[in-house]
This record gives sequence, structure tokens and C-alpha cells, in this order.
Amino acid sequence: MIANQESEDEKKVDGDLGGTRKPRRLRTSPELRDLVAETSIDVAHLVMPIFVKEGGNVKEKIDEMPGIFRYSPDRELDKEIEEISSLGIKAVLLFGLPNKKDPLGSEAYNPEAVIQQAIRRIKDTHPEILVISDVCMCEYTAHGHCGILDPAGRVENEKTLPYLGKIALSQANAGADIVAPSAMMDDQVLAIRRALDFSGFANTAIMSYSSKFASGFYGPFRVAAGSAPSFGDRKGYQMDSRNIREALRETEIDVEQGADILMVKPALAYLDVLSAVRQRFQLPLAAYNVSGEYSMIKAASSNGWIDEPRIVDEVLHAIRRAGADIIISYFSKEYSKRIRRE
Repeated sequence: MIANQESEDEKKVDGDLGGTRKPRRLRTSPELRDLVAETSIDVAHLVMPIFVKEGGNVKEKIDEMPGIFRYSPDRELDKEIEEISSLGIKAVLLFGLPNKKDPLGSEAYNPEAVIQQAIRRIKDTHPEILVISDVCMCEYTAHGHCGILDPAGRVENEKTLPYLGKIALSQANAGADIVAPSAMMDDQVLAIRRALDFSGFANTAIMSYSSKFASGFYGPFRVAAGSAPSFGDRKGYQMDSRNIREALRETEIDVEQGADILMVKPALAYLDVLSAVRQRFQLPLAAYNVSGEYSMIKAASSNGWIDEPRIVDEVLHAIRRAGADIIISYFSKEYSKRIRRE
């Protein structure tokens, strides 16, 4: 009887105190919060996108993306890569802006074109930097679409595939470590893998844009890269933003065809897709924190509406928490500078 009474008294006291489980105990100091943090970002997880413009002595600001510039593949690019390397960032993703465009996007696979020059320049001056090269045609075609058009103005998937293989092979020849097909053509990974393997580039990895959605978040990028379509849109080949099962099907196909790294793009509006892909597939997974996501934060910050460093920290950790191994972000340099200071 006495033992039972003591047990009842203990329950009563425990209830009065609100229970013994108090998660706030582990939030009482920055050191303790860091000790038990479930998600972390190392600079090695970050990739810095870079716009490379044909010409010389070019460092051209992009009004729609404050703090981001277009660089010519000469000393101006050298200085940018030097800073990136000094911050501990180990990889860049290159996008090219040629002076000449045509219906076949021939500058994309010209061995002396702007991206090929940039790849060689980076590997000559900073061989430790991993170079990821975008494989697409929208920046190089006169019409701004990601493939070869038929007489009715529709992108022809099968005719486009050999061109994507030529582009990837040209970039691998220049020294690219990873090629990243973003055109969203069916079987593009298989076509590129065969082109690379047949030509002796079996060790060149493919980062597949396996879940690339037709998104309004790309607006600033299209200005920065000069890649907006001259007519129509890309909804016929980029994915419908309302679908997640389709993203898993697309990803499964790319895995089967030889992709080495998967990607979800954009990141923030598609964290559910990112999480689903992470749970389903074991390959390394990248997420692209795209231009519109970057520019919205910059605009709100410039108006004093948000604390930019705090928001960037939340955004990047959300992407990482959802399952990304790799984060491609225009904030990579700023974030790396800040955590080095801290």
C-alpha cells in the first residue's frame, strides 16, 4: 500500500513538472545546439555556378542577380576561380554565352568555343577544381530552345540526342570532370554515356538533371545566360511542376542509363521531390538553388525586409535536410566567406 502511494505521488509530481522530457535543455547555448545539430553543410558540398562570356577582359554585372557576374575566359575568370579555390569550394558549374548562335547550336560543340576555353583555362590554372559543364543547346541556338527544331517549330528529341553527345564529348576533351545534361531530352543520359565511352572518356561522370521542372524560378538565369526561347516555352520537354511520380520515373530511367549523380531543379519549391528521390535512390543527389530563389532573397534583403545571412542559412540547410548531398547555389561564395569568418 505504501509503495503504491509513493508511485502515485511520483506520478503526480512528475505531471506537475510537465514531465521529465525537456528538449529545451539542448538549446541553451550555441555550443550545445551545434553539438546536437542533425544537419550540417561543409563547403565541400557546395558548387558555384559561373557564367562565361566570349571576349576579353570582361567582368559584367548581372542586374537581375546582384553580386553575380559574367566573366571572359581569361584573367577575369582566373581571378574568380582563385577566390573560389581560396574559400575551399571544390567545384564550379559552367554556362557559356557565345557571340554567335545558329539553329544547330554549333558553338556548343566547337572545340575553341567559350566553354571549352574556360574549361581548359581552369584545369590549367587550378587543376584541383572540379569542372562541371552544362550540356544543353538553349544558350547556343538562335531560337533559344534546348534542341533541334522540326519545320513546325517543335523540338525533335531523336535528332537532338547526337548533338548532346557531341557537346558532352567536346567538353570532356577540353577537360571537364563532369558533364551535366540539362536539355531534358528522353534518353539523353544514354546517348551521352555511349558517346563518352566510345571515345575513351569512360571516367567522365554524368550529373543528370533527372528532375528538372518547367519553372518560373528560372527567369533571372535566362537573362544572365541569354537563353530565353524566342517563341513558345519549354513545357513540352521540362517536367510539369504538379507531378512527383513523374519525377521518380524520370530519375529511374536516368539511373538505368548510367547517370552517376542525380539532380532536382529547382530546389526550394520541390523539397518534397528532393526528399522522395533521396529515399528511393542511392546515387549522390544534387539540388540546384536556382536564380529566382537567389534573386528573391537578394531583393527582399535590399529592401530591409529579411536578415539575408539568416535566411540563406535556413535555405541551404533545408535543401541539405531534404536529402541533397550537393548544393548548387549562387550563394556558395557568400556562405563560404561567412562560415570562414565564424
